[in-house]
Amino acid sequence: MNPALTLDDIYLTLPAASGPVEILKGVSFRAMPGESVAIVGPSGSGKSSLIAVSTGIERATKGAISLLGESLEGKSEDQLARLRRGRVSLVFQSFHLLGTMNAFDNVRAPLEIAKLENVDDLARSALAAVGLAQRMDHYPGQLSGGERQRVAVARALASNPQIVFADEPTGNLDTTTGSMVADMLFAIARERNATLVVVTHDSAIAARADRIVEMRDGRVVG
Repeated sequence: MNPALTLDDIYLTLPAASGPVEILKGVSFRAMPGESVAIVGPSGSGKSSLIAVSTGIERATKGAISLLGESLEGKSEDQLARLRRGRVSLVFQSFHLLGTMNAFDNVRAPLEIAKLENVDDLARSALAAVGLAQRMDHYPGQLSGGERQRVAVARALASNPQIVFADEPTGNLDTTTGSMVADMLFAIARERNATLVVVTHDSAIAARADRIVEMRDGRVVG
């Protein structure tokens, strides 16, 4: 079985006023199809940058990345977008919902952009899976923080992606609500056999993953 994601000796150097800053320093990492991996470590250790280079949002300075069997090297922004479309999803700490769209349309719109079929059914099914079947017509301003993040989870999983990246998905939530959202994220990803890569400071959430990877100072240390 081929990995869903492979990073081989990845470096990321970004410009700064004081000179170039090394963010990732020879990171090697892989995640298998259907596997859940938690990435832990202190702030500034490079966890979010790992997600950024894995998805092609940030270009690695050096090294090789394969996402869903395709090398990211040399791909244009349009080619990267086509690779991700409908197959790669992201959940962030900030919900990134459009305030002018209700929950249903926030989930439906990316499905339509991806040119998937039966987008209405996919959106309804995803919102029902996170317990929001009765809140589809509500706008983000009418929803609690936990409900907004559940909409974000529904949006990420509605296309039945092959891999989901979640960057501190419970960081803005209280412990109880965060635990509930994490339950849904892990359960739905497992049910759909999606690879899940989740960055978290929460040890209880990390413990739910099949595997824990620890980062420190831009390197994988455990």
